[in-house]
Parts: sequence; C-alpha cells; structure tokens
Amino acid sequence: MRNETRVVYNGLLAHIAKLNGVPSATESFNVTPSVQQKLETAVQESDSFLQSINMFPVNDQEGEAIGLGVNGPTASRTNTAGGNRRNPASVAALTKDAYSCKKTDFDTALPYVQLDAWAKFPDFQVRLANVIAKRQGLDRIMIGFNGTSVATATNRGTSPLLQDVNIGWLQKIRTNAPDRVIAEGATAGKVTVGAAGDYKTLDGLVFDAIQLLDPWHRKRSDLVVIVDRALLHEKQLAAVEKGAASNQEENAADEILTKGRLGGLKIEDAPFFIDGGVLITSLSNLSIYWQESARRRHIKDEPEFDRIADYQSSNDAYVIEDLGLVALVENIERV
Repeated sequence: MRNETRVVYNGLLAHIAKLNGVPSATESFNVTPSVQQKLETAVQESDSFLQSINMFPVNDQEGEAIGLGVNGPTASRTNTAGGNRRNPASVAALTKDAYSCKKTDFDTALPYVQLDAWAKFPDFQVRLANVIAKRQGLDRIMIGFNGTSVATATNRGTSPLLQDVNIGWLQKIRTNAPDRVIAEGATAGKVTVGAAGDYKTLDGLVFDAIQLLDPWHRKRSDLVVIVDRALLHEKQLAAVEKGAASNQEENAADEILTKGRLGGLKIEDAPFFIDGGVLITSLSNLSIYWQESARRRHIKDEPEFDRIADYQSSNDAYVIEDLGLVALVENIERV
C-alpha cells in the first residue's frame, strides 16, 4: 500500500470508528443501529430490483412474516339486529410465512493495488462503500432466487449461486406452498412449451399459472412475472423472425418487445433468476428481513495477502409475505 493510500485508509478507519462509537474499527464491533440502517439503505439503493421489494428491520431473530398491507377482502355486511356481531377481517396474510434470520458473512477483500488506484479520488470512502454495498445487494438477490439450504460451512465451488447460504424465496414456495408450484407436466420432471408441449406458448403458461393465486389476487394491478431471460430471449427471437408471417406472432412480438408483457402481466427483469423458471407475484410480496443490532464488522490490514479485508456479517431472512400471492413454474423446456 502506498503512503498516500495509507493516509486515506487510516482516515476511513477513524471515520467508521467514530460513527460506531468504538475505539477502533480494526477490532470486531457491533454496528450501531443508525449506521446499520444507513448501510442497509445503501445496499437497497445499489440495485433497482432491491428498490422494488421490501427490506425490513426486525428485532427478533425468528418470528412470523410482517405481512404489511391488506391481503384479502374486508367488505361484508352483518345483520346485527339478529344479535349477530360484526367480525372484522384481519389485514394480515391468510397464509403467512415464518422467518428465521441466519448469520451471513459478507467478507470483502480489497487489494492494495485497487486501493492505490482509488486513493487519488476525493470520494475514496464513498467509492469503497458503494462497491461493498453493491456486492452485498447482488449476493442477497442471488440467495433469494437460488438459496435452498443453510450450510454450517458454505462452499462457493459446489454452490456458485450461493445455494447453501440461506433459504431463498423460491425454496420457501416449494416447501410451504407446494400447491402453488408447477414443476412437471405430461413428461416427468419438466414443463414443456411448444407445438407438442404442455403449453403452446409461454403466454399460455403464464395465463394458466395465474390461477394458482388466491382468487382475490388474480386481477391485482401490481402483479408481475419474473422469467428466465433465456426463455424470454427465445420467445422474442421467434416472434421477431416470424413477424409478418403470422398476425398472431406479430402481435406477440409487439406485446413483448414494445409493452414488455407476458400472459398479460408486466415482465420484471431480475438478476440471477433460475433457469427455466417463471414466478408470478407482486414485488411487494418479496422481502428481506435483517435483524437490528446484529450486524458486525472488523476491518483488517492483511499484508501477507497484499490486501485490506472488510469482515461483515448480518442476520438475514428471505420472506414471502403472502403465500397465496405466488405461483412458481419451473423446469420449463422448449420443444
């Protein structure tokens, strides 16, 4: 590390220590609640998808989903003259998820050469914070769509999409709402789309999958469809190439390319979504909970590796607010 870099790096350490009310940032410490909130806000603002879903602080490590919002009909009428009392309907989800925040390490290595390159910029501290926040945000999205287990010791070699870090949204659906999952059709282990498939078109598949939602959710204006980009690319390409050869295909091309819709629903582009998958829900139904006062940090100079290491951990959970507001189709293949 160059001498000039050492100066700005020491300034960073002093700033972090002061914000958290600790003598030094080079020893393990609990991030203060106000700083933790700012860090979480930076993570959420680092990605447009995270900005569209919920990221909630929770006090307890385990509990029931918060389930904010009205998740079912409340309108009714009661004949009180007959001695009957009015019975208010709960605004909480009828099919609630539970959460359990699991310790997740977000440890980042910053090579000296990279720090030397950034040290010349007046916004050195901001650049560093943004890089760390961006990576933590992307990792959370990856876990949300691909996480299937909580390993005692994770392995990025065998689980490159962070499958073993935490239980993600899709795994929650598979486990807690299997009746809202289509994983196979006429052929075991796959759902086929094409002239001889289970569905003729991807639009038809989405239109049918909407019926897996609770009746009061099926016509919500905020429903979106998250879809594997490869499936969408094939559909876009086929529609564009056939174009004028078929009015139906021309209309399909216009629907996707111009309006960004599939099966009548808005297409939501999400990083790291599973191959061969389709998820129908509202973005407000997807949440990440982080436990308050549970984020820990330790910044360490590691000259033996020519780097600075920023060791951080957070207790996180991935939550479906209303299990009646999801439909998952997976193992989709073109035929």
